[in-house]
Amino acid sequence: MKEKIYHLDCTLRDGGYYNNWDFPTGLVTDYLEAMDALNIDFVEIGFRSLKNKGFKGGFAYSKDNFLSTFDIPKGLKNKIGVMINGAEISNFSSQDQALGALFCDKSNSPVSLVRIACHVHEFIDCLPASIWLKKRGYLVGFNLMQIADRSYEELVDLATEANKYPLDVLYFADSMGSLNSNKVLEIVSALKEGWRGALGIHAHDNMGLAMQNTLESIDVGVTWLDSTVTGMGRGPGNTQTEYLVLATEGERDGTSNSTKLLDIIHKHFDPIKKKYGWGINPFYYLAGKHGIHPIYIQVMMQDSRYNAENIMLLIDYLIANGGKKFSLDTLNEARHFYSDAVSGSWSPRETINNREVLIIGAGHGTKQYKKQIETYIEMYRPYVIALNTQKDIRADLLDSRAVCHPIRLLADCKEYFKLPQPLIAPISMLPKNVKRELSNKEVLDFGLTIKPNQFKAHQNYCEISTSLVIAYALAIASSGNAKEVTLVGFDGFGADDARSNEMDSLFSVYMSSEDAIPLTSITPTLYDIPVQSIFGRIK
Repeated sequence: MKEKIYHLDCTLRDGGYYNNWDFPTGLVTDYLEAMDALNIDFVEIGFRSLKNKGFKGGFAYSKDNFLSTFDIPKGLKNKIGVMINGAEISNFSSQDQALGALFCDKSNSPVSLVRIACHVHEFIDCLPASIWLKKRGYLVGFNLMQIADRSYEELVDLATEANKYPLDVLYFADSMGSLNSNKVLEIVSALKEGWRGALGIHAHDNMGLAMQNTLESIDVGVTWLDSTVTGMGRGPGNTQTEYLVLATEGERDGTSNSTKLLDIIHKHFDPIKKKYGWGINPFYYLAGKHGIHPIYIQVMMQDSRYNAENIMLLIDYLIANGGKKFSLDTLNEARHFYSDAVSGSWSPRETINNREVLIIGAGHGTKQYKKQIETYIEMYRPYVIALNTQKDIRADLLDSRAVCHPIRLLADCKEYFKLPQPLIAPISMLPKNVKRELSNKEVLDFGLTIKPNQFKAHQNYCEISTSLVIAYALAIASSGNAKEVTLVGFDGFGADDARSNEMDSLFSVYMSSEDAIPLTSITPTLYDIPVQSIFGRIK
Protein backbone atom coordinates (compact mmCIF):
# COMPACT_ATOMS: atom_id res chain seq x y z
CA MET A 1 0.00 0.00 0.00
CA LYS A 2 1.32 3.42 -0.97
CA GLU A 3 1.88 6.03 1.70
CA LYS A 4 -0.41 9.04 1.97
CA ILE A 5 0.24 11.70 -0.65
CA TYR A 6 0.49 15.32 0.49
CA HIS A 7 -0.24 17.98 -2.10
CA LEU A 8 1.25 21.42 -1.38
CA ASP A 9 0.28 24.42 -3.50
CA CYS A 10 2.79 27.30 -3.46
CA THR A 11 1.28 29.63 -6.06
CA LEU A 12 1.48 32.86 -4.07
CA ARG A 13 4.98 32.14 -2.86
CA ASP A 14 6.57 31.01 -6.15
CA GLY A 15 4.37 33.14 -8.37
CA GLY A 16 5.37 36.24 -6.45
CA TYR A 17 8.64 36.41 -8.39
CA TYR A 18 6.62 37.94 -11.21
CA ASN A 19 4.70 40.64 -9.34
CA ASN A 20 6.84 41.27 -6.24
CA TRP A 21 4.44 39.21 -4.09
CA ASP A 22 1.81 41.93 -4.37
CA PHE A 23 -1.39 39.98 -5.07
CA PRO A 24 -4.78 41.73 -5.00
CA THR A 25 -7.11 40.84 -2.15
CA GLY A 26 -9.85 39.57 -4.46
CA LEU A 27 -7.50 37.09 -6.10
CA VAL A 28 -6.24 35.85 -2.73
CA THR A 29 -9.76 35.33 -1.39
CA ASP A 30 -10.84 33.41 -4.49
CA TYR A 31 -7.61 31.41 -4.48
CA LEU A 32 -7.99 30.30 -0.85
CA GLU A 33 -11.58 29.23 -1.48
CA ALA A 34 -10.44 27.21 -4.49
CA MET A 35 -7.70 25.51 -2.46
CA ASP A 36 -10.24 24.66 0.23
CA ALA A 37 -12.58 23.16 -2.37
CA LEU A 38 -9.70 21.07 -3.71
CA ASN A 39 -9.04 19.73 -0.21
CA ILE A 40 -5.42 20.71 -0.72
CA ASP A 41 -3.13 19.46 2.05
CA PHE A 42 -1.02 22.61 2.45
CA VAL A 43 -1.01 26.12 1.03
CA GLU A 44 2.41 27.77 1.13
CA ILE A 45 1.12 31.30 1.12
CA GLY A 46 4.39 33.20 0.76
CA PHE A 47 7.86 33.88 2.07
CA ARG A 48 8.70 35.07 5.55
CA SER A 49 11.72 37.33 5.55
CA LEU A 50 13.62 39.86 7.62
CA LYS A 51 15.03 41.63 4.57
CA ASN A 52 13.32 44.87 3.61
CA LYS A 53 15.00 46.61 0.70
CA GLY A 54 12.86 47.88 -2.14
CA PHE A 55 9.11 47.47 -2.34
CA LYS A 56 7.59 44.00 -2.08
CA GLY A 57 4.02 43.02 -1.31
CA GLY A 58 2.73 41.36 1.82
CA PHE A 59 3.33 37.80 0.65
CA ALA A 60 7.09 38.40 0.63
CA TYR A 61 6.81 38.59 4.44
CA SER A 62 3.54 36.75 5.23
CA LYS A 63 3.47 38.12 8.74
CA ASP A 64 0.82 36.79 11.10
CA ASN A 65 -0.95 40.15 11.32
CA PHE A 66 -1.07 40.38 7.54
CA LEU A 67 -2.39 36.84 7.14
CA SER A 68 -5.09 37.54 9.73
CA THR A 69 -6.59 40.16 7.40
CA PHE A 70 -7.72 37.36 5.07
CA ASP A 71 -10.70 35.13 5.67
CA ILE A 72 -8.91 31.78 5.63
CA PRO A 73 -11.50 29.02 5.09
CA LYS A 74 -12.01 26.61 7.97
CA GLY A 75 -10.84 23.74 5.80
CA LEU A 76 -7.42 25.38 5.49
CA LYS A 77 -6.89 25.89 9.22
CA ASN A 78 -3.63 24.20 10.17
CA LYS A 79 -2.75 23.94 6.46
CA ILE A 80 -1.00 27.28 5.93
CA GLY A 81 2.74 27.30 5.29
CA VAL A 82 5.51 29.82 4.68
CA MET A 83 9.05 29.54 3.33
CA ILE A 84 12.21 31.18 4.58
CA ASN A 85 15.51 31.44 2.71
CA GLY A 86 18.30 29.56 4.41
CA ALA A 87 20.72 32.41 3.82
CA GLU A 88 18.82 34.47 6.42
CA ILE A 89 19.39 31.92 9.21
CA SER A 90 22.60 30.14 8.16
CA ASN A 91 24.66 32.08 10.72
CA PHE A 92 24.44 29.75 13.69
CA SER A 93 25.42 32.37 16.28
CA SER A 94 22.41 34.53 15.39
CA GLN A 95 20.04 31.77 14.23
CA ASP A 96 17.79 31.70 17.29
CA GLN A 97 17.55 35.49 17.26
CA ALA A 98 16.57 35.52 13.57
CA LEU A 99 13.98 32.79 14.07
CA GLY A 100 12.59 34.60 17.11
CA ALA A 101 12.13 37.71 14.99
CA LEU A 102 10.32 35.69 12.33
CA PHE A 103 8.08 33.36 14.35
CA CYS A 104 6.07 33.21 17.54
CA ASP A 105 4.66 29.97 18.99
CA LYS A 106 2.42 28.02 16.62
CA SER A 107 -0.49 28.43 19.06
CA ASN A 108 -0.55 32.16 18.26
CA SER A 109 -0.03 31.91 14.50
CA PRO A 110 -2.15 30.91 11.48
CA VAL A 111 0.97 29.20 10.09
CA SER A 112 1.48 25.48 10.65
CA LEU A 113 4.28 24.55 8.23
CA VAL A 114 7.66 26.23 7.78
CA ARG A 115 9.92 25.24 4.90
CA ILE A 116 13.54 26.34 4.67
CA ALA A 117 15.06 26.65 1.20
CA CYS A 118 18.80 25.97 1.22
CA HIS A 119 21.65 25.70 -1.21
CA VAL A 120 24.00 22.84 -0.45
CA HIS A 121 26.57 25.09 1.23
CA GLU A 122 23.88 26.42 3.63
CA PHE A 123 22.10 23.16 4.40
CA ILE A 124 24.02 21.81 7.39
CA ASP A 125 24.25 25.22 9.06
CA CYS A 126 20.48 25.65 8.78
CA LEU A 127 19.43 22.22 10.07
CA PRO A 128 19.46 23.22 13.79
CA ALA A 129 16.62 25.63 13.00
CA SER A 130 14.35 22.61 12.83
CA ILE A 131 14.80 22.02 16.56
CA TRP A 132 13.79 25.61 17.37
CA LEU A 133 10.73 25.44 15.12
CA LYS A 134 9.58 22.01 16.33
CA LYS A 135 9.73 23.16 19.94
CA ARG A 136 7.29 25.90 19.02
CA GLY A 137 4.84 23.53 17.40
CA TYR A 138 5.54 23.87 13.67
CA LEU A 139 5.85 21.21 11.01
CA VAL A 140 9.25 21.64 9.35
CA GLY A 141 10.41 20.99 5.82
CA PHE A 142 13.76 21.60 4.13
CA ASN A 143 14.17 22.22 0.40
CA LEU A 144 17.55 21.29 -1.05
CA MET A 145 18.20 23.42 -4.13
CA GLN A 146 20.46 23.03 -7.17
CA ILE A 147 21.47 19.43 -6.50
CA ALA A 148 21.15 18.00 -10.02
CA ASP A 149 24.92 17.96 -10.53
CA ARG A 150 25.85 16.78 -7.04
CA SER A 151 27.38 13.34 -6.69
CA TYR A 152 25.47 10.38 -5.30
CA GLU A 153 27.82 10.21 -2.32
CA GLU A 154 27.39 13.88 -1.53
CA LEU A 155 23.61 13.52 -1.51
CA VAL A 156 23.85 10.53 0.82
CA ASP A 157 26.01 12.59 3.20
CA LEU A 158 23.55 15.51 3.18
CA ALA A 159 20.61 13.18 3.82
CA THR A 160 22.48 11.49 6.67
CA GLU A 161 22.97 14.87 8.32
CA ALA A 162 19.29 15.68 7.86
CA ASN A 163 18.37 12.43 9.59
CA LYS A 164 19.91 13.76 12.81
CA TYR A 165 17.27 16.48 13.06
CA PRO A 166 13.47 16.50 13.57
CA LEU A 167 12.43 17.37 10.01
CA ASP A 168 8.97 16.34 8.84
CA VAL A 169 9.87 16.31 5.15
CA LEU A 170 13.02 16.65 3.05
CA TYR A 171 12.45 18.13 -0.40
CA PHE A 172 14.67 18.27 -3.45
CA ALA A 173 14.07 21.15 -5.84
CA ASP A 174 14.71 20.89 -9.58
CA SER A 175 16.12 24.41 -9.56
CA MET A 176 17.37 24.39 -13.16
CA GLY A 177 14.51 22.32 -14.55
CA SER A 178 17.10 19.84 -15.81
CA LEU A 179 15.93 16.61 -14.15
CA ASN A 180 14.62 13.59 -16.04
CA SER A 181 13.23 10.26 -14.81
CA ASN A 182 16.64 8.64 -14.36
CA LYS A 183 18.05 11.58 -12.42
CA VAL A 184 14.97 11.75 -10.18
CA LEU A 185 15.38 8.05 -9.41
CA GLU A 186 19.07 8.54 -8.63
CA ILE A 187 18.42 11.51 -6.30
CA VAL A 188 15.62 9.72 -4.44
CA SER A 189 17.76 6.61 -4.06
CA ALA A 190 20.66 8.64 -2.64
CA LEU A 191 18.47 10.60 -0.23
CA LYS A 192 16.80 7.42 1.02
CA GLU A 193 20.17 5.96 1.96
CA GLY A 194 20.67 8.65 4.58
CA TRP A 195 17.17 9.97 5.32
CA ARG A 196 14.42 7.89 6.90
CA GLY A 197 11.55 10.38 6.75
CA ALA A 198 9.19 11.70 4.11
CA LEU A 199 10.55 13.02 0.79
CA GLY A 200 9.14 15.80 -1.38
CA ILE A 201 9.73 17.14 -4.88
CA HIS A 202 9.51 20.69 -6.25
CA ALA A 203 9.72 20.40 -10.04
CA HIS A 204 10.34 23.11 -12.65
CA ASP A 205 9.03 22.85 -16.17
CA ASN A 206 11.96 24.03 -18.33
CA MET A 207 11.89 20.84 -20.40
CA GLY A 208 8.20 20.09 -20.05
CA LEU A 209 8.97 17.32 -17.55
CA ALA A 210 7.69 18.82 -14.29
CA MET A 211 4.47 16.82 -14.27
CA GLN A 212 6.14 13.61 -15.40
CA ASN A 213 8.95 13.92 -12.85
CA THR A 214 6.45 14.64 -10.08
CA LEU A 215 4.26 11.63 -10.89
CA GLU A 216 7.18 9.25 -11.40
CA SER A 217 8.67 10.33 -8.08
CA ILE A 218 5.56 8.91 -6.38
CA ASP A 219 6.46 5.45 -7.68
CA VAL A 220 9.83 5.60 -5.92
CA GLY A 221 8.46 6.78 -2.58
CA VAL A 222 8.14 10.57 -2.75
CA THR A 223 4.98 11.60 -0.87
CA TRP A 224 5.03 15.41 -0.78
CA LEU A 225 4.27 17.08 -4.11
CA ASP A 226 4.50 20.79 -4.99
CA SER A 227 2.52 22.61 -7.66
CA THR A 228 1.20 26.05 -8.58
CA VAL A 229 -1.94 27.22 -10.37
CA THR A 230 -1.21 27.30 -14.14
CA GLY A 231 2.38 26.53 -13.15
CA MET A 232 2.93 30.15 -12.07
CA GLY A 233 6.50 30.46 -10.86
CA ARG A 234 9.96 31.76 -11.55
CA GLY A 235 11.20 31.14 -15.09
CA PRO A 236 9.07 28.59 -16.95
CA GLY A 237 7.10 27.71 -13.83
CA ASN A 238 6.24 24.51 -12.04
CA THR A 239 4.04 21.46 -12.04
CA GLN A 240 0.49 22.69 -12.66
CA THR A 241 -1.97 22.28 -9.80
CA GLU A 242 -4.95 21.78 -12.10
CA TYR A 243 -3.36 18.71 -13.68
CA LEU A 244 -1.70 17.28 -10.58
CA VAL A 245 -5.04 17.28 -8.74
CA LEU A 246 -6.59 15.22 -11.51
CA ALA A 247 -3.61 12.89 -11.82
CA THR A 248 -3.49 12.06 -8.10
CA GLU A 249 -7.23 11.71 -7.64
CA GLY A 250 -7.83 8.66 -5.51
CA GLU A 251 -4.33 8.72 -4.01
CA ARG A 252 -5.06 11.59 -1.64
CA ASP A 253 -7.42 11.59 1.32
CA GLY A 254 -10.89 13.08 0.90
CA THR A 255 -12.67 14.41 -2.13
CA SER A 256 -11.89 17.50 -4.16
CA ASN A 257 -13.88 19.84 -6.36
CA SER A 258 -12.00 21.56 -9.22
CA THR A 259 -14.78 23.94 -10.26
CA LYS A 260 -13.52 26.93 -8.26
CA LEU A 261 -9.97 26.24 -9.39
CA LEU A 262 -10.96 26.38 -13.04
CA ASP A 263 -12.90 29.55 -12.32
CA ILE A 264 -9.92 31.39 -10.76
CA ILE A 265 -7.71 30.29 -13.65
CA HIS A 266 -10.09 31.92 -16.11
CA LYS A 267 -10.75 34.96 -13.92
CA HIS A 268 -7.32 35.70 -12.46
CA PHE A 269 -4.41 33.55 -13.58
CA ASP A 270 -4.82 33.36 -17.35
CA PRO A 271 -4.70 37.19 -17.61
CA ILE A 272 -1.60 37.32 -15.36
CA LYS A 273 0.06 34.58 -17.40
CA LYS A 274 -0.65 36.50 -20.58
CA LYS A 275 1.09 39.51 -19.04
CA TYR A 276 4.19 37.76 -17.67
CA GLY A 277 4.48 34.75 -19.98
CA TRP A 278 5.70 31.86 -17.82
CA GLY A 279 5.52 28.38 -19.27
CA ILE A 280 7.69 26.11 -21.37
CA ASN A 281 9.24 27.32 -24.62
CA PRO A 282 12.36 26.32 -26.60
CA PHE A 283 14.54 28.81 -24.73
CA TYR A 284 13.62 27.41 -21.30
CA TYR A 285 14.06 23.91 -22.70
CA LEU A 286 17.64 24.66 -23.72
CA ALA A 287 18.28 26.31 -20.36
CA GLY A 288 17.07 23.19 -18.57
CA LYS A 289 19.00 20.86 -20.85
CA HIS A 290 22.27 22.71 -20.32
CA GLY A 291 21.88 23.72 -16.67
CA ILE A 292 21.45 27.45 -17.33
CA HIS A 293 19.63 29.44 -14.65
CA PRO A 294 16.09 30.14 -15.96
CA ILE A 295 16.22 33.78 -14.84
CA TYR A 296 18.54 34.47 -17.80
CA ILE A 297 15.70 33.47 -20.11
CA GLN A 298 13.08 35.29 -18.05
CA VAL A 299 15.04 38.57 -18.12
CA MET A 300 15.68 38.35 -21.87
CA MET A 301 12.09 37.45 -22.71
CA GLN A 302 10.80 40.44 -20.75
CA ASP A 303 13.17 42.80 -22.55
CA SER A 304 11.86 43.80 -25.98
CA ARG A 305 15.40 44.47 -27.19
CA TYR A 306 16.08 40.73 -27.39
CA ASN A 307 14.74 38.93 -30.44
CA ALA A 308 14.93 35.16 -30.93
CA GLU A 309 18.30 35.37 -32.65
CA ASN A 310 19.80 37.41 -29.78
CA ILE A 311 18.50 34.96 -27.18
CA MET A 312 19.87 31.94 -29.05
CA LEU A 313 23.29 33.59 -29.41
CA LEU A 314 23.37 34.41 -25.72
CA ILE A 315 22.27 30.90 -24.75
CA ASP A 316 25.21 29.55 -26.77
CA TYR A 317 27.49 31.90 -24.86
CA LEU A 318 26.12 30.74 -21.50
CA ILE A 319 26.49 27.08 -22.50
CA ALA A 320 30.15 27.70 -23.29
CA ASN A 321 30.95 29.97 -20.33
CA GLY A 322 28.66 28.68 -17.58
CA GLY A 323 25.28 30.01 -16.55
CA LYS A 324 24.31 28.01 -13.50
CA LYS A 325 24.26 31.07 -11.25
CA PHE A 326 22.35 34.09 -12.48
CA SER A 327 24.40 37.24 -12.79
CA LEU A 328 23.73 40.41 -14.73
CA ASP A 329 27.50 40.71 -15.14
CA THR A 330 27.51 37.44 -17.04
CA LEU A 331 24.52 38.47 -19.13
CA ASN A 332 26.18 41.76 -19.97
CA GLU A 333 29.40 39.99 -20.93
CA ALA A 334 27.37 37.73 -23.19
CA ARG A 335 25.91 40.78 -24.89
CA HIS A 336 29.25 42.35 -25.76
CA PHE A 337 29.90 42.71 -29.44
CA TYR A 338 32.83 45.13 -29.18
CA SER A 339 36.06 44.63 -31.06
CA ASP A 340 39.05 43.51 -29.05
CA ALA A 341 41.08 46.64 -29.84
CA VAL A 342 40.09 49.57 -27.63
CA SER A 343 39.66 52.72 -29.67
CA GLY A 344 37.97 56.11 -29.60
CA SER A 345 38.46 59.49 -31.25
CA TRP A 346 36.49 61.91 -29.04
CA SER A 347 37.81 63.41 -25.81
CA PRO A 348 35.07 64.46 -23.34
CA ARG A 349 37.43 66.98 -21.71
CA GLU A 350 37.05 69.25 -24.72
CA THR A 351 33.43 69.87 -23.67
CA ILE A 352 33.06 68.94 -20.01
CA ASN A 353 36.20 70.20 -18.24
CA ASN A 354 35.34 71.51 -14.73
CA ARG A 355 31.56 71.48 -15.40
CA GLU A 356 28.87 69.65 -13.49
CA VAL A 357 27.56 66.62 -15.39
CA LEU A 358 23.87 65.75 -14.94
CA ILE A 359 22.97 62.19 -15.97
CA ILE A 360 19.30 61.47 -16.65
CA GLY A 361 18.06 57.93 -16.03
CA ALA A 362 14.83 56.23 -17.04
CA GLY A 363 13.32 55.86 -13.57
CA HIS A 364 9.92 57.25 -12.63
CA GLY A 365 11.67 60.05 -10.72
CA THR A 366 12.58 61.77 -13.97
CA LYS A 367 8.95 62.13 -14.96
CA GLN A 368 7.74 62.82 -11.43
CA TYR A 369 10.21 65.68 -10.90
CA LYS A 370 10.34 66.85 -14.51
CA LYS A 371 9.54 70.49 -13.70
CA GLN A 372 12.18 70.70 -10.98
CA ILE A 373 14.82 69.00 -13.15
CA GLU A 374 14.22 71.39 -16.03
CA THR A 375 14.43 74.36 -13.64
CA TYR A 376 17.66 72.95 -12.21
CA ILE A 377 19.23 72.64 -15.67
CA GLU A 378 18.22 76.17 -16.64
CA MET A 379 19.57 77.51 -13.35
CA TYR A 380 22.98 75.73 -13.25
CA ARG A 381 23.62 74.82 -16.90
CA PRO A 382 25.33 71.47 -16.29
CA TYR A 383 26.45 69.27 -19.16
CA VAL A 384 23.40 67.00 -19.52
CA ILE A 385 23.69 63.37 -20.65
CA ALA A 386 20.46 61.43 -21.22
CA LEU A 387 20.77 57.65 -21.23
CA ASN A 388 19.60 55.79 -24.32
CA THR A 389 16.25 57.15 -25.57
CA GLN A 390 15.16 58.87 -22.34
CA LYS A 391 13.07 61.86 -23.43
CA ASP A 392 11.00 63.11 -20.49
CA ILE A 393 13.15 66.24 -20.24
CA ARG A 394 12.88 69.00 -22.85
CA ALA A 395 15.11 68.29 -25.83
CA ASP A 396 16.70 71.74 -25.86
CA LEU A 397 18.09 71.12 -22.36
CA LEU A 398 19.98 67.95 -23.32
CA ASP A 399 23.58 68.06 -24.58
CA SER A 400 24.03 64.42 -25.62
CA ARG A 401 22.87 60.85 -25.24
CA ALA A 402 25.05 57.99 -24.01
CA VAL A 403 24.50 54.52 -25.44
CA CYS A 404 26.91 51.61 -25.64
CA HIS A 405 25.04 48.32 -26.20
CA PRO A 406 25.06 47.22 -29.85
CA ILE A 407 21.70 45.50 -29.38
CA ARG A 408 20.23 48.66 -27.88
CA LEU A 409 21.73 50.78 -30.66
CA LEU A 410 20.20 48.59 -33.35
CA ALA A 411 16.85 48.27 -31.59
CA ASP A 412 16.50 52.03 -31.08
CA CYS A 413 18.29 53.22 -34.21
CA LYS A 414 15.25 54.84 -35.84
CA GLU A 415 14.43 56.57 -32.57
CA TYR A 416 17.89 58.14 -32.35
CA PHE A 417 17.44 59.78 -35.75
CA LYS A 418 14.30 61.50 -34.43
CA LEU A 419 16.23 62.92 -31.45
CA PRO A 420 18.39 65.99 -32.06
CA GLN A 421 21.23 65.32 -29.63
CA PRO A 422 24.51 63.71 -30.70
CA LEU A 423 25.18 60.18 -29.45
CA ILE A 424 28.18 59.30 -27.34
CA ALA A 425 28.98 55.70 -28.29
CA PRO A 426 32.00 53.42 -28.91
CA ILE A 427 31.19 53.57 -32.62
CA SER A 428 34.63 52.60 -33.93
CA MET A 429 34.51 49.38 -31.89
CA LEU A 430 31.05 48.26 -33.00
CA PRO A 431 30.10 45.79 -35.75
CA LYS A 432 29.82 47.03 -39.33
CA ASN A 433 26.03 46.70 -39.39
CA VAL A 434 25.73 49.06 -36.39
CA LYS A 435 28.09 51.59 -37.97
CA ARG A 436 26.16 51.42 -41.20
CA GLU A 437 22.83 52.10 -39.49
CA LEU A 438 24.28 55.15 -37.73
CA SER A 439 26.31 56.52 -40.63
CA ASN A 440 24.12 59.62 -40.97
CA LYS A 441 23.90 60.37 -37.24
CA GLU A 442 26.35 62.55 -35.29
CA VAL A 443 28.26 60.18 -33.00
CA LEU A 444 30.99 61.14 -30.53
CA ASP A 445 33.32 58.15 -30.48
CA PHE A 446 34.30 57.26 -26.90
CA GLY A 447 35.66 53.72 -26.61
CA LEU A 448 35.24 51.14 -23.85
CA THR A 449 36.58 47.84 -22.69
CA ILE A 450 35.11 45.59 -19.99
CA LYS A 451 37.33 44.52 -17.10
CA PRO A 452 35.88 43.03 -13.88
CA ASN A 453 35.95 45.34 -10.84
CA GLN A 454 37.61 48.07 -12.87
CA PHE A 455 36.92 51.75 -13.44
CA LYS A 456 39.45 53.85 -15.30
CA ALA A 457 38.71 56.82 -17.51
CA HIS A 458 41.22 57.69 -20.23
CA GLN A 459 41.31 60.53 -22.75
CA ASN A 460 39.12 58.87 -25.39
CA TYR A 461 38.14 55.50 -23.90
CA CYS A 462 37.35 53.83 -20.59
CA GLU A 463 37.87 50.55 -18.72
CA ILE A 464 34.70 49.66 -16.80
CA SER A 465 33.33 46.61 -15.00
CA THR A 466 30.06 46.36 -16.93
CA SER A 467 28.60 47.57 -20.18
CA LEU A 468 25.57 49.08 -18.46
CA VAL A 469 25.15 52.54 -19.92
CA ILE A 470 25.31 54.31 -16.54
CA ALA A 471 28.87 53.00 -16.05
CA TYR A 472 29.73 54.32 -19.50
CA ALA A 473 28.20 57.73 -18.70
CA LEU A 474 30.12 57.96 -15.42
CA ALA A 475 33.32 57.21 -17.33
CA ILE A 476 32.52 60.01 -19.79
CA ALA A 477 32.13 62.43 -16.87
CA SER A 478 35.40 61.27 -15.30
CA SER A 479 37.31 61.43 -18.56
CA GLY A 480 35.93 64.94 -19.07
CA ASN A 481 37.24 66.06 -15.65
CA ALA A 482 33.78 67.04 -14.41
CA LYS A 483 33.69 68.88 -11.11
CA GLU A 484 30.72 66.79 -9.89
CA VAL A 485 28.20 64.22 -11.16
CA THR A 486 24.50 64.58 -10.41
CA LEU A 487 21.95 61.84 -11.07
CA VAL A 488 18.19 62.02 -11.60
CA GLY A 489 15.82 59.17 -12.39
CA PHE A 490 17.83 56.37 -10.79
CA ASP A 491 14.99 55.05 -8.62
CA GLY A 492 16.30 51.50 -8.22
CA PHE A 493 14.70 48.07 -8.50
CA GLY A 494 13.06 45.72 -5.99
CA ALA A 495 15.30 44.12 -3.40
CA ASP A 496 15.02 40.66 -4.97
CA ASP A 497 15.70 42.00 -8.44
CA ALA A 498 19.21 40.96 -9.49
CA ARG A 499 19.66 44.33 -11.16
CA SER A 500 19.74 46.02 -7.73
CA ASN A 501 22.88 44.18 -6.65
CA GLU A 502 24.42 44.80 -10.05
CA MET A 503 23.86 48.54 -9.84
CA ASP A 504 25.05 48.81 -6.24
CA SER A 505 28.20 46.90 -7.19
CA LEU A 506 28.75 49.23 -10.14
CA PHE A 507 28.43 52.33 -7.96
CA SER A 508 30.72 50.82 -5.33
CA VAL A 509 33.46 50.12 -7.88
CA TYR A 510 33.05 53.62 -9.27
CA MET A 511 33.12 55.48 -5.96
CA SER A 512 36.21 53.58 -4.75
CA SER A 513 38.19 54.28 -7.92
CA GLU A 514 40.89 56.94 -8.25
CA ASP A 515 39.07 58.42 -11.24
CA ALA A 516 35.74 58.88 -9.44
CA ILE A 517 34.05 62.27 -9.44
CA PRO A 518 31.85 63.22 -6.43
CA LEU A 519 28.44 61.67 -7.10
CA THR A 520 24.99 62.62 -5.77
CA SER A 521 21.43 61.62 -6.65
CA ILE A 522 18.98 64.50 -6.29
CA THR A 523 15.84 62.42 -6.83
CA PRO A 524 14.82 59.44 -4.63
CA THR A 525 16.90 56.29 -5.07
CA LEU A 526 17.21 52.85 -3.50
CA TYR A 527 20.89 52.61 -4.42
CA ASP A 528 23.64 52.95 -1.85
CA ILE A 529 24.85 56.35 -3.07
CA PRO A 530 24.80 59.89 -1.60
CA VAL A 531 21.39 61.56 -1.90
CA GLN A 532 20.23 65.16 -1.66
CA SER A 533 16.90 66.75 -2.54
CA ILE A 534 16.50 68.64 -5.78
CA PHE A 535 14.14 70.95 -3.88
CA GLY A 536 16.99 71.92 -1.57
CA ARG A 537 19.28 72.72 -4.48
CA ILE A 538 16.90 74.91 -6.45
CA LYS A 539 17.08 78.54 -5.34
